[in-house]
Amino acid sequence: MILILTAPDDVHADAAEVELGRRGVHWARFDPADVPSRASLSVTIRDGRLTRTLVRHADPGRTVDLDAVTAVWFRRPGIPVAPAHLGEPHAGFVVEESRQFVGDVWETLDVPALPAARPVVLRAQQKVRQLQLALRLGFDVPATAVGNDPGAVLDLFDHTAGRMITKQVGLTSLRDELMRFTEPVTHRDVGHVDGVRHCPLIAQERVPKRVELRVTVVGDRVFTAAIDSQRSNHARHDWRRQDDRNTPLSRYDLPTDVAARCVALTRALGLRYSALDLIVTPDDRYVYLEINPSGQYLWVEEETGLPITAAVVDLLTTPTPIPGATT
Repeated sequence: MILILTAPDDVHADAAEVELGRRGVHWARFDPADVPSRASLSVTIRDGRLTRTLVRHADPGRTVDLDAVTAVWFRRPGIPVAPAHLGEPHAGFVVEESRQFVGDVWETLDVPALPAARPVVLRAQQKVRQLQLALRLGFDVPATAVGNDPGAVLDLFDHTAGRMITKQVGLTSLRDELMRFTEPVTHRDVGHVDGVRHCPLIAQERVPKRVELRVTVVGDRVFTAAIDSQRSNHARHDWRRQDDRNTPLSRYDLPTDVAARCVALTRALGLRYSALDLIVTPDDRYVYLEINPSGQYLWVEEETGLPITAAVVDLLTTPTPIPGATT
């Protein structure tokens, strides 16, 4: 049985479930945010045997025997939510205790995980470590400064002759309205560089773009889409601002050596799945930007027809462990 840990509105899981059903594979879907308000999770030991059981409060007659799990997909698992009647500090205590317990239970599932076990995924999200490994593997990496030192940012601004962008260090923001897109830095911005002291950021050389690439690695398979971001003023500096009409996607033939490097970086981080962002420059250099251990892919599949969902299901149903993360 495949265990899919994700939110109820996850369209990626919806697509995978259709494919799993087509193949006759049993699966269970669960959002850890349901513990303890809408579900019970228990671990018992009897006669030298450890048993793990999941019960949804809305359907108490249907239990999920976690001992039957053969692979687990950490898609978009939520954080446990306290019962509505609890106020602080009790709600905070319940959430933290539940989060610790739920994470502990997943770690006892001695089965392959996609993209990897949660501690490995959390470590793989560290941007500076990603950059370090990308350099070791021979990727072309832009001139970069990370941290909260205004001097380092100013030095990079001078080094790049003012062609510099900034972006946030983390993958997401705790509040959507505070999420920062990639932005070019102007001379006016530099006048406020002292503000860098108050929060770390990533500053990088602004690399000229012919197209941008979204590279999805599933096991040892590589699926690449070109994003024609330079056709859109909105998406020019950050393709996440794309609109379908002005930012078309298409299949892209990635050179063999670059594809191998993408797989190598994924494996070096201890992952079995990743989504990488690369730039192809006007002079045909392939420049690494970042790697996301749980990056979205369905939008690429729907636009290009690349069979990524099928590859994910292949990996979940014929799981092969990979070596641990490189230090």
